[in-house]
Amino acid sequence: MQELNLPPFEYKVTQSGENLLIWDILRRKHVVLTPEEWVRQHVVHYLIQHRGYPKGLLSLEQGHRYNQRQKRTDLVALGPDGQPLLLVECKRPTVPITAAVAMQAATYNQTIGAPLLLLTNGVSHFCWRVNFAERTNERLAEVPLYETLTQP
Repeated sequence: MQELNLPPFEYKVTQSGENLLIWDILRRKHVVLTPEEWVRQHVVHYLIQHRGYPKGLLSLEQGHRYNQRQKRTDLVALGPDGQPLLLVECKRPTVPITAAVAMQAATYNQTIGAPLLLLTNGVSHFCWRVNFAERTNERLAEVPLYETLTQP
């Protein structure tokens, strides 16, 4: 696996036939360890351990409809009210974060409605605050701490 610039975390990997599996703490089961899954698992642990996002408010591969097509988000963090707070789009480390990737996430977010977007390939990370009313976005230096987003 390519080295990511996310903090390391404790993980459990097992072998099943030809597949490597990693324990997913959100889905509470082993999943196939693809390069994209490696990034997704890093992001999940980063959000929980370093940014204070509650594990119970993180949702992996949530289904949603866009233009009559079923799509899946990589990761959505919910606020205390159960509304989407952060939409995360993960790519494998060899896939650059381009305008097309940003457009994919922004398109998904038209139906999700999260005020924050995070795009990552584990090496490069881009986070934005989205203002739907003004149709603008602001690039953030880092993913905000959960507690700063949920205070009145």
